[in-house]
Amino acid sequence: MRTALLLAGAGLALSGCVVDASVTQAPPAPAAAPAPGGVPPGMQYLYGSGEAAALSVQAYNVLVDWVRARLEPVQGVAPRKSVVFAQGASLASPRVQTCGTKPPAVVFDVDETLLLNLGYEGDDAQRSGGWDSARWDRWEKTGAMKVAAVPGALDAVRALRAMGVTVIFNTNRAAASAEQTEAALNFAGLGPARHGETLFLKGDVDGKSGKDARRDAIAQRWCVVAMGGDQLGDFTDLFAGLSPPERRAAAASPAIAPYWGHGWFVLPNPVYGTGLGSTYDQTFPSATRWTDPQEKH
Repeated sequence: MRTALLLAGAGLALSGCVVDASVTQAPPAPAAAPAPGGVPPGMQYLYGSGEAAALSVQAYNVLVDWVRARLEPVQGVAPRKSVVFAQGASLASPRVQTCGTKPPAVVFDVDETLLLNLGYEGDDAQRSGGWDSARWDRWEKTGAMKVAAVPGALDAVRALRAMGVTVIFNTNRAAASAEQTEAALNFAGLGPARHGETLFLKGDVDGKSGKDARRDAIAQRWCVVAMGGDQLGDFTDLFAGLSPPERRAAAASPAIAPYWGHGWFVLPNPVYGTGLGSTYDQTFPSATRWTDPQEKH
C-alpha cells in the first residue's frame, strides 16, 4: 500500500494504503528511531518477527475460511452481499451493496498486505530524514525483484483462485508504474494482475488516492465477499479526516466492529501509515497514567 502520500515530512509514512492527503487530519509519525546501525523497532517486528508472520498467516487463514463459507449454497439464505459499502453509508449507519448473480471476488491492497517491500525498507532503515516521493517512485520502477509475499498471502491467493474467486489488487501505486507493479506481484507468485482488469492503481476511476470510487467500480462487476488491507482506508474512505482517537473509537464501535474478521481482514503494519499519527495525550489518556512510587518526590 504505497504511494507518495501521507503528508510532507511524515518520516517513514508512505502509502498506497492511505487516503487522499487533502482530507487527512495530520501526518502520521515515523516509527521509533533505531540505535546507530540498528533497525527501527517497527521494521524489526513487521519484517523480522515470528509474531508478525503468525498474525499475517492467521488473518489469511480466517479470510479463506470466511470466503469458503460464503460460497457454500445454503437453502433459504438471503442473496449474497458485498462487503463494499453502498452509496450513502456512514460509520454510524453502514450499508453494504447487494451482489445478485455477480461472480465472487476478493479485493486486496498490495504493499504490506500482499507484498513486503523489503528492498525499499531495508534501504530506508539505513537513512534519516523524511519521506522522499521521488525515491519511492524509483523503487516502484526498479524494485520488482526485491519484494517478498506476506506470510500466508501466497497460499491464500492460490486457495481463492482454486475456489473460482477472482483476486483483485487495489493499490495506491502510480499508474505510470503499472507494468512494474504487475511484475512485482508476478515475482512474488501472487499474479497475474492486469491494470484495468484486476489491478487498480492510484487515480484510476476518479483521479484520487481515496479508494472508494475504485471499490465501487469493482463492486459493479463482482461480488466482493472479502477485503484485505493494512490501513483503515483499504476498507472505506469514511475514516479519512478523523483524529486518531476518533478513528480508534469508530473502528471498535458497535456499527463497524462486526466487519473485522467477517469480510474485512487487517494485516499488521507498525512501520508507516495512518495508524502512527497519535500524540502522547491521545495514546495515553490522563486517567490511566502511572508514576513509579520510588520516583515520586
